[in-house]
Amino acid sequence: MPRDSHDILSDPPPPAAQARLTYGPEPLQFGDLLVPPGSGSHPLAIMIHGGFWKANVNLIHLGHICSALRELGVATWNVEYRRVGDPGGGWPGSYEDVAAAVDFARDLAEVDPTRVVLVGHSAGGHLALLTAAQARVPVVAIAAVTDLVEWPTAQSAAFLGDAAPADASPLRALPIGIPQVLVHGTNDDVVPYWLSETYVKAAREKGDDAALLSLEGTGHFEPVDPSASVFRKVLEAIVDSV
Repeated sequence: MPRDSHDILSDPPPPAAQARLTYGPEPLQFGDLLVPPGSGSHPLAIMIHGGFWKANVNLIHLGHICSALRELGVATWNVEYRRVGDPGGGWPGSYEDVAAAVDFARDLAEVDPTRVVLVGHSAGGHLALLTAAQARVPVVAIAAVTDLVEWPTAQSAAFLGDAAPADASPLRALPIGIPQVLVHGTNDDVVPYWLSETYVKAAREKGDDAALLSLEGTGHFEPVDPSASVFRKVLEAIVDSV
């Protein structure tokens, strides 16, 4: 029987990270660091988990992709942040947390600051795209929510509060002037594939270096699930971006 990709949220947790470091004073302002063996500095993928910006989904499930990247020589900083339901979560607090985590990661002794990529999945892809523009680092956005105007949901309304959807929509921030890779499954039933198609088309029209990696027949969670056949393609896209 085929595996349900949603299982990634309830699977046994991945191996523990080597260090949990705080990037701010709030309880949820921390990240898990995983570094490849060997001396010297390493390329870094800053990982931003999704969960429709809600407090009931945390960073644990992205630990699987972090472990796989470590085996390929890439360090990972798996970021937790305040979400809807947490004090200070939502817009703009969640975005401000991710931006602060990126600033913190640049100074890690184990990291080559010239080889950093932001990686976000789902709502984390939304935050990664917004943060990449401010932080000036390449981004790989997986099944990302790219436009809160044309694709409004109850979850985005809760995330935005009183803010206008355009204020927090990556599509509306284009051009951002940094390399962007959008990864999306054509059978995604959580975040529609057309959001990434529309975003990449608009980014290119405005002069940005943007690419779309279409995963044919793939759903929402397979790109971050090590048991899925497309997982290797996603790893390659991340490694190629640092």
